[in-house]
Amino acid sequence: MTQFPGVRAAGRSGPVRLGERAARTLVAELARINDPKAALLVGAAPESAVLAAAIDGLLPGDTLTVVPSESVSPTALREHVTAQGRWVADRVRVVDSLAEAEPAAVVVAGEALTGTAEEARGTIETLTKYLADGAVLSVATAVARTAGAAAELERQGALYGVGVDLVLRNPEPVRVFRLRFTPADAATAERLAPAYRPSSVPLTRGMHIDSNGVAAAGIALGLAALARLARPKSKLWLVPALAAAPVAAFFRDPERDVPEDPSAVVAAADGQVLSVQRLHDERFGDGEFLRIAVFLSVLDVHVNRAPVAGKVVDYFVADGGFVNAMKPDAEHNVAAYTVLDTTHGTVVVAQRTGLIARRIVQRAPVGALLARGERFGLIRFGSRTDVYLPVEAADPLVGPGDKVVGGSTVIARWR
Repeated sequence: MTQFPGVRAAGRSGPVRLGERAARTLVAELARINDPKAALLVGAAPESAVLAAAIDGLLPGDTLTVVPSESVSPTALREHVTAQGRWVADRVRVVDSLAEAEPAAVVVAGEALTGTAEEARGTIETLTKYLADGAVLSVATAVARTAGAAAELERQGALYGVGVDLVLRNPEPVRVFRLRFTPADAATAERLAPAYRPSSVPLTRGMHIDSNGVAAAGIALGLAALARLARPKSKLWLVPALAAAPVAAFFRDPERDVPEDPSAVVAAADGQVLSVQRLHDERFGDGEFLRIAVFLSVLDVHVNRAPVAGKVVDYFVADGGFVNAMKPDAEHNVAAYTVLDTTHGTVVVAQRTGLIARRIVQRAPVGALLARGERFGLIRFGSRTDVYLPVEAADPLVGPGDKVVGGSTVIARWR
């Protein structure tokens, strides 16, 4: 009845506890697939936060097969599932062992992997046998324990990773990897909801702060504390202390209502439309593109969102300068290009630096599926975001001077 053959705890003794936030991250792929699907949870206990999150993520038409943790009786787990009510009992099946499970669209390891690299590799190889074509395996490992399992997951992530999240708000910080070993069709992205991202820290129901903002505010407060200790009679410490709030506010990450219209192309960022033009760019193919450029001031939200649903097929950074993003010369600034394969052709999002912006964050690796309006990165301070659409497939709906809201404003429509 061992759910993870050959894997044992190493380094610090005892299992890694997965809290609510880590559990929600582990089952994110299950929760975002809108079509009826089969899921497999390996290693569960009645009190498991991962089991609770998996059940919460079920939609009508979904099924969930659960393999008990090694220390849990299948009977006890079945009784727990039955006690959740008929709706849950009809969709969740508890099996005695992994051998009774069938291939699923999402496979979740309910316990964090520990032990040596060889043991972690054996566990992953065992679980991959239960992945359907294009399916995702979601696994976690403790950050501060032995490097064996963590190193193996980093290696697997480099080869097959379609997403990774660091969850600090857990009894023990963990890193969650999403692995896909067989390719997924770009059309699949059109049936996905935006993924849950623990990189955003919730302040209210509708407002979050990106983890970069939490770190920046923490640094500012740390400098204030040091200044107060070094010069207790000086008011110099007030400068970094007062700067913490506006710095954190720059990294605000509000929830957005993404249009349900499948023909809608949404803005990739907040800001003002600088230009709408047709051009050729041989880096993305021989066809002509419609490029919609948006300038982001320091007061705008700087979280970037996917303008369309698609599959990330390429990502590269072009070297350049750091001129004001509103000027024509910004065309040659440092820029990160995320290339998406979609059912309408190739779509590209360019994250361009500006006079102040010097740091681009991109969190969608090659192979990842992005839903329309899904967060995939950010640019620190003033910058510019360009969306390239195939000319023959899209009609623009905005012009220079228009204000747009990332993830909500429809900037173009598929024909």
